[in-house]
Amino acid sequence: MLTPFEIKLLKSLEKSREYSIDDAAEIAGMKKDAVIKAIYLLAEKGFVKIEEKIWKEYELTEEGIKYLTEGLPEEKLVSELGEGKRSIKELEEKFGKRLVGIALGNLKKKGAVKIEGGVVELISEPEFYEKTALEKIYSDRTAKLDEKILKELKKRKLLREEQFKEVFFKIIRKPDVELKEKISDITPEILISGTWKGKEFLEYDIKIPSKEVFAAKIHPYERIIRECRKIFLEMGFTEIKGHYIQPAFWNFDALFQPQDHPAREMQDTFYLERYVELEGDAVERVKLTHEDGWVTGSKGWGGKWSLEKAKQLVLRTHTTAITIHYLALNPEPPVKAFCIDRVYRRETIDATHLPEFDQLEGVVLDRDVGFADLLGLLREFFHKMGFEDVRFRPGYFPYTEPSVEPEVYVEGLGWVELGGAGIFRKEVTEPLGIKGKVLAWGLGIGRLAMLRLGMKDLRRLYIPDIGWLRSLPAIKR
Repeated sequence: MLTPFEIKLLKSLEKSREYSIDDAAEIAGMKKDAVIKAIYLLAEKGFVKIEEKIWKEYELTEEGIKYLTEGLPEEKLVSELGEGKRSIKELEEKFGKRLVGIALGNLKKKGAVKIEGGVVELISEPEFYEKTALEKIYSDRTAKLDEKILKELKKRKLLREEQFKEVFFKIIRKPDVELKEKISDITPEILISGTWKGKEFLEYDIKIPSKEVFAAKIHPYERIIRECRKIFLEMGFTEIKGHYIQPAFWNFDALFQPQDHPAREMQDTFYLERYVELEGDAVERVKLTHEDGWVTGSKGWGGKWSLEKAKQLVLRTHTTAITIHYLALNPEPPVKAFCIDRVYRRETIDATHLPEFDQLEGVVLDRDVGFADLLGLLREFFHKMGFEDVRFRPGYFPYTEPSVEPEVYVEGLGWVELGGAGIFRKEVTEPLGIKGKVLAWGLGIGRLAMLRLGMKDLRRLYIPDIGWLRSLPAIKR
């Protein structure tokens, strides 16, 4: 069965005559891409013979044109040496070091000069076949030249070679039956005008596999980040942001993390060589809390707290540095805030660890909230993310008490831990003047994405694997 394009082409063109795509498109009144599609379909059915013609064209470079108009370097040198011997120094002073170097190199290849003691002598008149070749190419870009000469000119960068390909075809036979154009599209115009009456309609085989269409879609990891953001915004939270670089004070000390804690070691944290000044009553209160508990009822960590350590800048190791700073600036309840952003740790790269990753951090500040509210909030979040079974196990973090680790159940993997949560200790809230209880949690989005996407290697999220990306659904299932 012939398509309307095939029929139109066969009716418009002569049998056995060779056509280019451009010629056929002009004669048949068709677009070039329609002609191309039609001839390949006709070739499959034995009506058309297709031939691809390939040829080369040459174009002189800027230097090639210069040599053609002004003469080759070796031509200039031969003309000069025709008047007698010359020293290389004399030649360089007159023509320049580069030109003399090119000319002598080519004349020596032809055995036209002899050099002794820095003096050049012409011993034979060379043939300048390069000049003849340049003239031929200038007048005819498709000129046929000896391969050896072409290679030499290309080596000297005097010409550029370009390869062209064009499709030609012939109609080798036409159908024995009368060619009738069939209606392929039923449009409002055809229905209103009635031109469809008495016409044949093109039949479509709906079982033929169609070409796969790869629609534009959001990267799956970005989609999960947006989903997390949407859930917390719908729950009435405010999104906050902060700087990647933080003083150790906000990253560690304000969170009642001791200055000799293993997490603060060089092998776990990216330290910068710069320091910042820390001022205000909060710094002094944090210092006293670390040393003896201040008025919190705690004994603190003991020892002497170092202001110098607190002043050093670090690449933040968690987004808690952002939420605690935000609470210090907004100490009056109620506050509901969350942060989704990049954090950095000195991790060895493997299937489940990267030196930078995204973290979801959240806090609720109020006077009448408790541990049950924290668990209920996290359970609701995980349910909205598609995890039906959620449980909590006791955990330990320096700045929360009580502390828990939320876990979700994944078929085939069992229970998987997805972060940490708890209520900020008084040693964190009171030195910063925060009034009320603070529910806090932090979750690694990378691990969450691995579970949602069924991945075993976290690194795959950042690899441009187009096949894998195309295989993923455009929307959440």
